[in-house]
Amino acid sequence: MREMTGGCQCGRVRYKAQVADGEAYLCHCRMCQRATGGVSIAFKNLAKADVAWEREPDWYASSAVARRPFCSECGTPLGFAYNESPRMDLTVGSFDDPAPFVSTEHSGAESLHEAWLDTKGLPRHRSDEPGSSVAVRWQEAGLEVPM
Repeated sequence: MREMTGGCQCGRVRYKAQVADGEAYLCHCRMCQRATGGVSIAFKNLAKADVAWEREPDWYASSAVARRPFCSECGTPLGFAYNESPRMDLTVGSFDDPAPFVSTEHSGAESLHEAWLDTKGLPRHRSDEPGSSVAVRWQEAGLEVPM
C-alpha cells in the first residue's frame, strides 16, 4: 500500500488514499457520461476505509442505490459509491499523480463509444506549446500555463 493524494480543481476538497496497485477501469455507462459530461470516466476502486477526506466533499444521490462525491465550488466529479458497499471509486483524474494507473477493463460497455477508444492516429496538440491558443490565453492574463 502507498498513500496517494488528490482533490478537486480549486483545492477545496482534498483526500488521501491508501492504494494497493495501479489497476483502474473505464466506465462508459450513461449515468457516468451524464455525471461527467464525457464519453467515459476513469475510476480507481478501493475500500471506503482507505479514503480519508481532508475536507468532506459534497455528495449527490445520483440514483436510489448510489451517490457521487464532488466539489460544489468548482464542480469537479471525485468519484462514485454504492450506498451499501464497503468500496468506492475515485476519479483517476482527481489524483495529484494519475500516472501510475492503467485501465484494466471497461464497465458499462453497453454505452461504449467505439470511435473514442483508439485515438492514437489523431493529431496531438500540447497546451504548453508557445503560441497555442491555451498558452496565449493564459499568458495574456499574466499567468503561467497550468500543468
